[in-house]
Amino acid sequence: MIELTGSRLTLKQMKDILYQDSKVMLDPKALERVNKSRDAVERIVREDRTVYGINTGFGLFSNVKIDEKDTKALQLHLIRSHSCGIGEPFPEIVSRAMVVLRLNALLKGFSGIRAEVLERFAYMVNNHIHPVVPQQGSLGASGDLAPLSHLALVLLGEGAVWKGEEQIPAMDIWNEHGLEPIVLEAKEGLALINGTQAMTAQGVVNYLEAESLAFDSEWIASMSMEALYGITDAFHPAIHEARGYPEQMDVAARMLDWLNGSSYTTVQGEKRVQDAYSIRCIPQVHGASWQVLGYVKEKLEIEMNAATDNPLIFDDGNTVVSGGNFHGQPIAFAMDFLKIGMAELASISERRIERLVNPHLNEGLPPFLSPEPGLQSGAMILQYSAASLVSENKTLAHPASVDSIPSSGNQEDHVSMGTIGARHAQLIIKNVRNVLAIEALCAMTGCFIRGVDGMAPKTREKYEKLNQIVMPIVEDRVFTPDIQKIAQFLK
Repeated sequence: MIELTGSRLTLKQMKDILYQDSKVMLDPKALERVNKSRDAVERIVREDRTVYGINTGFGLFSNVKIDEKDTKALQLHLIRSHSCGIGEPFPEIVSRAMVVLRLNALLKGFSGIRAEVLERFAYMVNNHIHPVVPQQGSLGASGDLAPLSHLALVLLGEGAVWKGEEQIPAMDIWNEHGLEPIVLEAKEGLALINGTQAMTAQGVVNYLEAESLAFDSEWIASMSMEALYGITDAFHPAIHEARGYPEQMDVAARMLDWLNGSSYTTVQGEKRVQDAYSIRCIPQVHGASWQVLGYVKEKLEIEMNAATDNPLIFDDGNTVVSGGNFHGQPIAFAMDFLKIGMAELASISERRIERLVNPHLNEGLPPFLSPEPGLQSGAMILQYSAASLVSENKTLAHPASVDSIPSSGNQEDHVSMGTIGARHAQLIIKNVRNVLAIEALCAMTGCFIRGVDGMAPKTREKYEKLNQIVMPIVEDRVFTPDIQKIAQFLK
């Protein structure tokens, strides 16, 4: 059980909630803050004070005063009108993350929402009730308005939720659980949708997948090195200490650990003086991607515990301030940076694939790893596929955050496009996984040809695990299922 406080949620805990089915509970002290904030909203309504989002319209309509009798209708209209997401839904795991993150943000007690709404969110997490949320339609400022509106719809008994692979009406799930839908009170609709939880949820899933792939890229590269008689001198600790990047030093140390005991790695001058950059510079390139991951992790863990709606309520309601914490620029930058860092892991991997299949570069392995060169093509087109994915990543890596389009009658005149960046990062990560799967297939084939008995113990163990799901290339076959199986293994 993971206790949500609004301020201490970590990526490790998110991993447990998303992938290990950990349940959540609400911190009693956080609920006290929530109740005080709610009391403040109700007092504002009773006193008929004009406060944005409580008794005014939204965006360019912020100067329109709303009567007390219409405050509930105002919130309902807000959620319905903003539920205009487009395209395929986010994966269910992202939807789950979205609920957790919105719940955690509202537990900070600055939003004026009732505790019963947050308790319903916790019930949804613990009972796997995940909203169906379209991926497109967010500008990433004023919050992820469209995606989060689809999330909020489910509370109202509208919209849809996942049930296995199917989408079913939200009201069906509440009937199944014997619960009534939520009726939103003043400020609650705005509190639910003003925030960055769509881009951050996708960002969390991106990070967790990217971190795993970054580790995988090292043992896969180690297998490639064995197949190519790679020179381990390039990983000597003194080289990396001389430069000083901790991430670079860590990669070099892990590479030496993977390759310890290999009969196939060499030292400088034994077969050649030095390797090409795609081998020799693994610590420098992979290490730089680890630096990117460190930056992304830091920003995500701040945003996961941030109050990102508007307005925010302080000092028991005496101070209600309209600001812009919903603006997604920090996460937009982080996702664009993640795209670049992950794209490079695929880029250098594809160059190792080329070395494995090119008869001029692969240290005596058969051309294209073909069992019968000429009669059989072997891995020739596997390299084409990897090159295609790497090229696609170059277009996806274009930063989304440099774009902005004014909205809401130019009241909201600068936006982050952070959700687009997060979605494109997920596409890049998928492409990286497939490129690494191709490298793994080629590397294991190279090691098979060399003889697996000479492999390092740790890479041999990985080889055996791979060999349980795919065979080395011993005859031309349809390779798409192999790539899919290895990609799933990596995921």
